[in-house]
Amino acid sequence: MEYFCSYQDRCYQEVEEKLKNFNLIPAAKEQVMIFLIENNYINEERFAKSFARGKHNYKSWGKVRISLELKFRGISKKNIELALAEISTENYFNHFHQLAEKHWESCKERKGPKKNKKFVDFLLRKGYESHLVYDKLQELNQ
Repeated sequence: MEYFCSYQDRCYQEVEEKLKNFNLIPAAKEQVMIFLIENNYINEERFAKSFARGKHNYKSWGKVRISLELKFRGISKKNIELALAEISTENYFNHFHQLAEKHWESCKERKGPKKNKKFVDFLLRKGYESHLVYDKLQELNQ
């Protein structure tokens, strides 16, 4: 379990799921979790921050999707806010504009409602805020 947690940041939920596969008694599972937490192998705040940075920088996810994914993993609201603060505003908007313009150019549809829908759906799936998406659509449609 030390290797499992040291090779990549993990949240409590992922470690608990992994421990279920070992068919340990509840007391043993609890001892392992306590050991991992005390020795800083599991740290929810560190996990949330690295998750947010990684998903934004490498998969170009927006804050909405990152927030939902962290909630799904059982991360506290406070740690989600700290994680989202890791993404600089300038970097966030640069990623958004680059991704939006690249997708707009690569979409083979002619200008019109079908292209607009594909564009908006793509960016909303990536987790960007709807007001940003619709503002960018207005800008590119001119």
